[in-house]
Amino acid sequence: MTENGCMIDEKSESRIYIGNIDQRVTESNVIKMFAPFGMILSEDFLWHTRGPKRGEPRGYAFIQYNSKEEALRAKAKMNGKFISGRPLVVRLASEKQLCNTENESKIACDAKKSNMACSTSRQVNRNAKIAAIKSKLKALEEDWHQET
Repeated sequence: MTENGCMIDEKSESRIYIGNIDQRVTESNVIKMFAPFGMILSEDFLWHTRGPKRGEPRGYAFIQYNSKEEALRAKAKMNGKFISGRPLVVRLASEKQLCNTENESKIACDAKKSNMACSTSRQVNRNAKIAAIKSKLKALEEDWHQET
């Protein structure tokens, strides 16, 4: 199902994504910060499970509220709030479609954008990347020809 071009998962309309969490913020801190906005049914604080960062927080979490209204209230109050010097990114987990930005970081597709705008944005970014690769290949090829 889509809403204004973004994929919507009915089951996760009362679930929020919390990103850009500082490494010093604990799972308990996250629950305490988000408890005032409604009844928390579940919380998933994600950890690295492999590699050199194994056991360290991944910097994001999910909270399942009892209702969509509670999730929207938490999003409205906490998105952009500075915690340990970093602004939290809070959005509904149901806002699944992602659009690439020029710096290749991923942000939630703005609910006001149409599907066409998201597609156009991704296509422009993709075309820019392809053009950069072609340019680099051409420069390498010219260098190679000059050397031989």
